[in-house]
Amino acid sequence: MSAPPRRITSRDNPLFRELAELAHSARERRRQGRSVLEGIHLCEAWLQRHGAPRLAVATDAGLAHPEVGPLLARHGVVPTVLAADLFDAVSTLQHGVGLVFAVDTPHPGLPATIDADAVYLDRVQDPGNVGTLLRSCAAAGVRTVLTAPGTAWCWSPKVLRAGMGAHFHLSIHEAVPWSAVRSRLAVEAIGTRAQHAESLFEADLRAPAIWLLGNEGEGLSEELGADVARWVRIPQAEGVESMNVAAAAAVCLFEQRRQRATR
Repeated sequence: MSAPPRRITSRDNPLFRELAELAHSARERRRQGRSVLEGIHLCEAWLQRHGAPRLAVATDAGLAHPEVGPLLARHGVVPTVLAADLFDAVSTLQHGVGLVFAVDTPHPGLPATIDADAVYLDRVQDPGNVGTLLRSCAAAGVRTVLTAPGTAWCWSPKVLRAGMGAHFHLSIHEAVPWSAVRSRLAVEAIGTRAQHAESLFEADLRAPAIWLLGNEGEGLSEELGADVARWVRIPQAEGVESMNVAAAAAVCLFEQRRQRATR
């Protein structure tokens, strides 16, 4: 017979204090190499890909949820039960189900050669944009995502929420200097800009490539721009200056996917 779940009711409990720090401090998450997942969707995706988390916490109401209890039981996870007021102090969601995992942040090694489709994010700072970009990459079948220093941390709570589980379909490499990427490239580097570029819909995009996507305000750095082998532009209505980087990425990736399916 299994032991009953551990219960925490005091804010002075060391485990609670550690979890609260992880939930609300990016510095602490990076120092410990851990991430915090909240909600059924993300926690289930973790269990399916990686197995049991380092720590699972739930409320009594969460365990009574028709999906939470069975999900944990299927994977043999015995959660620590937090009092409702303590869980609220940890949660980053307004209307969550009362389930949080603390996990070791995945850190896959860089491939020796980048010879398949990839995306490199150059200082893309908005967490919503980064999460949306990850979703588009996963949906378009681009499995490798690399980020430059200064890009929003992919495993932060806001990016995780925006990504909606895309993280678990990708190999994500964070804070990688462009020099480390350039030395591994065996594919063409493609950049986007509004002028002096080939129309996206006239370019042949069937070959593997790495898409370089720049900062929301400044675009690509000069260093990356110098290494772009081909510039493409997305035809837009007259008078419109630019597109959101996440929206532009989705257009480009799915045009590439369309061409491969039809040509």
